[in-house]
Amino acid sequence: MTASDDLLQEAERLSAVFRDEAERIEQSRRVPLELSRMMAEAGFYRLGVPRSLGGLEAPAALSSRIVETLARGDASCGWLAFIGATSGTALAAIEASAGQTIFASPSTHLAGVFAPTGRARRVDGGFVVNGRWQWGSGTQNADWILGGCLLCEGDAPMLDGKGRPRSHMMLMPAKDITFLDTWHVTGLRGTGSLDFEVHELFVPETHAVGFLDLPKPEGALYVFPNITFLALGIAAVSLGIARAAIDEFVALALTKKRAGSARTVAEQPHTHMTLAKAEAALRGARLFYYDAIDTAWRQAECGDVSLDARRDLRLATTNAVAQGVEVVDAMYTLAGGTSVYESSRLQRYFRDIHVATQHIMVAPSTYETAGRLFLGLDANVAMF
Repeated sequence: MTASDDLLQEAERLSAVFRDEAERIEQSRRVPLELSRMMAEAGFYRLGVPRSLGGLEAPAALSSRIVETLARGDASCGWLAFIGATSGTALAAIEASAGQTIFASPSTHLAGVFAPTGRARRVDGGFVVNGRWQWGSGTQNADWILGGCLLCEGDAPMLDGKGRPRSHMMLMPAKDITFLDTWHVTGLRGTGSLDFEVHELFVPETHAVGFLDLPKPEGALYVFPNITFLALGIAAVSLGIARAAIDEFVALALTKKRAGSARTVAEQPHTHMTLAKAEAALRGARLFYYDAIDTAWRQAECGDVSLDARRDLRLATTNAVAQGVEVVDAMYTLAGGTSVYESSRLQRYFRDIHVATQHIMVAPSTYETAGRLFLGLDANVAMF
């Protein structure tokens, strides 16, 4: 077996564990630390970390398959895996000795928020950071936490060579973070995506991601469009949820009978049609998703990813989420009144995937931008 096979096999094993723990995860409103450590020990938080630091520097498709597999067991665990893996790529853009300090242990867990809602004031040797960030998925279990910040000299913003405000992510020790109990939500409850904040925290310049003028990291993983990893993870989670929903419905349909009917739901013609369409939609979305990843990865191995490939990546990820929602909705509806009970996994899948749709990386505007590109029109591709 290859190392990739071992990782996928471990993802299958943990997926079954997380399925059994799904109710506890949801009630805790976070993934319990011991379950998070299972993912760390499996290497899932090292997927995006450079090999030079002891990471796995895994191909994008492998990371997505691991996340998809974990999400079949529990969506929140899949979500934390992709956040951890994506956050790990930040270590390729900081000074080598700082990266070695941060990733001193193979089980180190990074998490955080890209959005620059904090402010980092330049001082000798680094920055003084103040800020509050939302959507801190998995941060309560992390060792180091990223927070996007606008850089300032005194009260004035620091500008880049094109006169635009500079923003960078600051790597901060978890012990210096204040967590706020804000995560009271409908779905993906186990992600623990609460707010966190810091006040007057000194961060050395070596811990400001991408601030220092360092050589560009080599390797396909760091040529691959970094911002797209967020979208890929959301799509992988959605594909996992949708597959779990179909499997859950099929098991239910073989025994469930509607009131007044002698036949099981599995014997109803409407079930046959709806289930077949859902299966086709899910498989089609999944094939487009992984095909787009593979195309972009081949280009990344050659040193650059074209705009056409980046367009297809973003379109395929948004489409995967949209199709996943339709599949889950169809299974939820087919199951009838059973779906509304807390004892039904289908209600959790329904709630989880509808929270995933709210992420800006898979917003409907992706279709508009992709459509303009297909027509050869000017488009804002900053998020592509």
